[in-house]
Amino acid sequence: MISVILAGGKGLRLWPESRRQRPKQLCSFVDNKSMLDHTIDRLMASGSRRIIIITSDDLLPNIRQVINNRKDSELIEILSEPEGKNTAPAVGLALSMLYKENPDEILGIFPADHHVLDTPAFSESIQRAALAAQHDHLATIGISPVRPETGFGYIEKTKWEIGEIPGVFQVSTFCEKPDAETAKSYLGSGQHMWNAGIYMGKAAVLAEEFQKHLPEIYVKLILGHEEYIKSYSELPNISLDYGIAEKSERMAVVPANFGWCDLGSWNALADLHEQDDMSNVFTGNDVILMDSKNCIVKQAEKTLVLFGVENLLVVETDDVILVSERNRSQEVRKIVELLDKENRFDLL
Repeated sequence: MISVILAGGKGLRLWPESRRQRPKQLCSFVDNKSMLDHTIDRLMASGSRRIIIITSDDLLPNIRQVINNRKDSELIEILSEPEGKNTAPAVGLALSMLYKENPDEILGIFPADHHVLDTPAFSESIQRAALAAQHDHLATIGISPVRPETGFGYIEKTKWEIGEIPGVFQVSTFCEKPDAETAKSYLGSGQHMWNAGIYMGKAAVLAEEFQKHLPEIYVKLILGHEEYIKSYSELPNISLDYGIAEKSERMAVVPANFGWCDLGSWNALADLHEQDDMSNVFTGNDVILMDSKNCIVKQAEKTLVLFGVENLLVVETDDVILVSERNRSQEVRKIVELLDKENRFDLL
């Protein structure tokens, strides 16, 4: 398996830790190791023999620095997008180099900024998805939901397993992010799973799906890697989910539960770290909490003391301290937009 890691995201909702030159995939939220490093480690442990990282031109130096510090750097290649064009053109960038080289090679498409608590269970799920891919399916991973989440897309599976592979199901439909009541109904259905944005398929199968559903990208990628890069500005801005997965007749889903976390906002720290007896979650070595509950705290250098407060988000970096209501953590990107508007590039 060749693993393609998509590492061009901005992580605006994790400001001030996530910045333009150090977006969330380069940040260390667990074990003093970047999320990109965690992703690479996980994929190497799951059988990847080669890894391709796709990032943007402006992040290329920092991504390269991360890879150069790894002992397995000779197995890792970095491809850079001339401009951000969403995930379908990014996958096309890898395909333009790989699909003629070995059309039967299994490609796995993985986000760089997810966290997994159970690597062996992750590996087992990936192996099942690879089996489905070997039978010419385009396989995805569905995460068994543990709460009625409105911030994720969902995958609805059918009740029928794919005949040749136990534990792999046909996809019925992809569902948009639901409202609260719909999310509750999904939780109890037994048929709905969170969409983790992971895909696996043969290079030839992926190319065929581009030809069928995104021909404007396909006609460029078959010209080869160099020509594809030259035509990048002409490509549509479209996700792999919307452009191919939601339309493909080859989709299969592997239901899985490996402690998956999409670190999309500061609230997700509650999935990565244990809570105290007052439902507070904190990282750092110098946090003092008294008569405070349901707070998220990330400490860096200064002693942080919370006294008699509830439902706060507090994030300290070397140049900023963010204090917010915890339930507004999804809106942190608005601060980034304001700073950009006011030309506070020193904080971006």
